[in-house]
Amino acid sequence: MPPTIANGKICYVEIPATDIERSAAFYHAVFGWNIRQRGDGHKAFDDGVGEVSGAWVQGRPPAAKPGLLVYVMVDNVEAAIKAVVANGGAIVQPIGADAPEITARFTDPAGNVIGLYQEPNQE
Repeated sequence: MPPTIANGKICYVEIPATDIERSAAFYHAVFGWNIRQRGDGHKAFDDGVGEVSGAWVQGRPPAAKPGLLVYVMVDNVEAAIKAVVANGGAIVQPIGADAPEITARFTDPAGNVIGLYQEPNQE
């Protein structure tokens, strides 16, 4: 299914990287993102549901201090934290800091701070 095309939708994200191959492997392993080559030969990604795409870019400093902060939705934040750490990331904000929201924050291999978000169980 093609992604939703609509006015106002966030559609593309550029993520600073020092080693594009390492960053691509990290996001694929942790979130299952589809990694692909763009027509110009650069490495790109599609998120886990095919709604947002993007690429890693060099020559930009990592977003090490949250200004604009992107959160990735996960089924289970605890499991995602384990995957982040196992693949070379580090946790910089543990679960519970945004309670009652279920979130955490991590740094990726380049040092970008990214958030994790788990939708609360619907009862």
